[in-house]
Amino acid sequence: MIQTERALQQVLEWGRSLTGFADEHAVEAVRGGQYILQSIHLSLRDTSARTGRDPRDETLIVAFYRELALLFWLDDCNDLGLIAPEQLAAVEQALGQGAPCALPGFEGCAVLRASLAALAYDRRDYAQLLDDTRCYCAALRAGHAQAAGAERWSYTEYLHNGIDSIAYANVLCCLSLLWGLDMATLRARPAFRQVLRLISAIGRLQNDLHGRDKDRSAGEAYNAAILLLQRYPAMPVVEFLNDELAGLTRMLDRMMAKERFPAPWGALIEAMAAIRAQYYETSTSRYRSDAAGGG
Repeated sequence: MIQTERALQQVLEWGRSLTGFADEHAVEAVRGGQYILQSIHLSLRDTSARTGRDPRDETLIVAFYRELALLFWLDDCNDLGLIAPEQLAAVEQALGQGAPCALPGFEGCAVLRASLAALAYDRRDYAQLLDDTRCYCAALRAGHAQAAGAERWSYTEYLHNGIDSIAYANVLCCLSLLWGLDMATLRARPAFRQVLRLISAIGRLQNDLHGRDKDRSAGEAYNAAILLLQRYPAMPVVEFLNDELAGLTRMLDRMMAKERFPAPWGALIEAMAAIRAQYYETSTSRYRSDAAGGG
């Protein structure tokens, strides 16, 4: 697999064409991407006989890391206001339609979308990635608007939106696009769509639990723990959310045992479910406040 520093430099070189792009976006993308790819490396090696896609292919790996960095950047564009609203609207349209951005300073958007279109093993995955990106951006906007508005969501409404705003659909679709994992065919199966929903809900709650102290310090209200505490100040929120996670995980495990999706989906879903104890623990700067410690 490509060396970390070499991959990081390639992501940074691409990201410098995006207004507001920071080193952190590249660092987190490479760290998270390495965790995912290492978790499924053996399965990808097995599928390469069918697809011809080498799990060590530097072009594919860097394209995956860049997509992850894009997601981190888009998240911060919404949460931190890295770019002006009219710029963000143009960026979202370009990324969701696969067309060049009409504004200068965002050339990397078109570069990445063009590279993924050219690399797609199955064109259906590229079309789905555009759709997933539109859903991701819409969910980020909805969460930002809700947090700033007077009307508070219920926990159910929050989690429904959070399933898209965690961007797991983008991550999995990009992997399928690059390494020929046949996600387009699998999406036709109701069980697979349910698995995708469950792993996204798990990811949303893991993210919120891990980042709750930093979100609270920053005044960020788009977090399940913060939302519940605002509504129910005496509620044992952490215990409730951990119980929710345990239940969602049991449902996911039963579904995966029953359906037995082709490789590398078993290893991939398992890796995404374990991300709380792996990737998050090494990403304290993004998800933890100084008071929360970590490292």
